[in-house]
Amino acid sequence: MLDWDNVRVFLELTRSAGLVDAAKKMGIDHSTVSRRMRKFEEQVGTQLFDRNYVGYQLTPEGHRLMEYAETMESTVFAATEELGEHNRLLSGQVRLGATEGFGAIVLAPHLAQFCGRYPHISVDLIAVPRFVSLSKREADVAISIERPLSGPYVVTKLSDYRLKLYATPGYLARHAPITSVAQLAQHPIIGYVDDLVFSSELRYMDNVAPDSLRAFRSTSVIAQYHAARAGQALAILPCFVAQQSNELVPVLDGEIDLLRAFWMISPSERRNIARVSALWNYLRTAIDLNHAYLMGETAAPSWPS
Repeated sequence: MLDWDNVRVFLELTRSAGLVDAAKKMGIDHSTVSRRMRKFEEQVGTQLFDRNYVGYQLTPEGHRLMEYAETMESTVFAATEELGEHNRLLSGQVRLGATEGFGAIVLAPHLAQFCGRYPHISVDLIAVPRFVSLSKREADVAISIERPLSGPYVVTKLSDYRLKLYATPGYLARHAPITSVAQLAQHPIIGYVDDLVFSSELRYMDNVAPDSLRAFRSTSVIAQYHAARAGQALAILPCFVAQQSNELVPVLDGEIDLLRAFWMISPSERRNIARVSALWNYLRTAIDLNHAYLMGETAAPSWPS
């Protein structure tokens, strides 16, 4: 029989940056984590980690055990929620992960309204330029630009959104009129750092203007937006980001018109917890109301009544 406390330490170590990081998160000494993992390996009868200068790396046996450990964790979590009746109470903490631009510009104002409507629910918004890991318990709900292909998740499509090529009127006034995609090869374009792009959905330049001059690059779409406003280069931006400013106007409007989608995802065992369900349903309503806003057809967001 596996010791649940050791399973918890094992899972935390697999999800942390190293021994010291795992120990801090669990509020114990790092030597205790090391000792308990040695004991745990003796208990299961195999080596779970390779210990080297990089840190603790899972062995193939460790990867196999992790699947069982996560199932145990989900079962314990669900039982605790049900027996404690937390799943029927509109209170507690919900953690929401989202892409940076969507999280900061679209979700944050709506989450402020949600918290006003449900004062006993606290929401942590993780708005980052990467995927938020549900398997590592980084969030209860995630909004992603990619639909997961497998896993114990509940998934719904939130909305499509549109991206266009933008520049400032000042930039356009200083250059000859841009009348074709081929002419973009003569202009600097702001974009993502190629080797740090976290999704193929963000590789716009490969299809739109592969021969263009690469100007400022950033992993942050918010940084790209502010760089574009400086008026020294073009940028492909989501309409809901670009329309935050009157300083940006579409270029080759109607010709460069990219569509992407947002997906909302939650682990199956958490989806029906009341506070998670309340946030899920609120976001469905809020984003449905803002479809035209995300498509660049209106300049102002709408709010659930």
